[in-house]
Amino acid sequence: MGGSLRVAVLGAPGVGKTAIIRQFLFGDYPERHRPTDGPRLYRPAVLLDGAVYDLSIRDGDGARPGQNPGGPECLYICLPPLVVLDQCTTEHGCVSLREWPDPKDWSLQDTDAFVLVYDICSPDSFDYVKALRQRISETRWGHGHRPAGAPEAPILVVGNKRDRQRLRFGPRRALAALVRRGWRCGYLECSAKYNWHVLRLFRELLRCALVRARPAHPALRLQGALHPARCSLM
Repeated sequence: MGGSLRVAVLGAPGVGKTAIIRQFLFGDYPERHRPTDGPRLYRPAVLLDGAVYDLSIRDGDGARPGQNPGGPECLYICLPPLVVLDQCTTEHGCVSLREWPDPKDWSLQDTDAFVLVYDICSPDSFDYVKALRQRISETRWGHGHRPAGAPEAPILVVGNKRDRQRLRFGPRRALAALVRRGWRCGYLECSAKYNWHVLRLFRELLRCALVRARPAHPALRLQGALHPARCSLM
């Protein structure tokens, strides 16, 4: 066993967080959007670089009003089959931050990697991700400064709905440059609908999380890992 990793997939409602996760785990895509009823926890096993890892993938920013964000009654737990990420050749308006989880929730304090999803056709969802990224820094380290020796958690900003390229609100290169240079996060675009770059997203994010103790900057390591190689789900 390679160990365990915790990943939080966050973003505004309707950007495709659940669709991305379900394409990664099950290879399916819901044609009709159904709002996620509270946060969900998926527990797949992943084969990466010859080792098997137990993942905990948190889907959603928080609980519905009146629910305890950290309580077990909030989480729908799913146990998908083994996901293979090794040596593969083929690839199959915004709300406020009131939904933000309790700072004591593992999705913030103990997460090994974050995926912040926005809709490339929605500038409001991009602003939401910007606020999420800032809140992560403030909640984990206070004022965005990581203490010396503290483990880092790579953040990958993902622009979903690339299949609607003609309706995007801003050029990809400008957004990618802002995220990489200004926010110091990784950047990737995908299409959950057509399963484009979904597997690549998780594979490279997990690789970056596994080497987070190395001295290189996380954004540089993550972008260096995002190469054209493709993979499939078994």
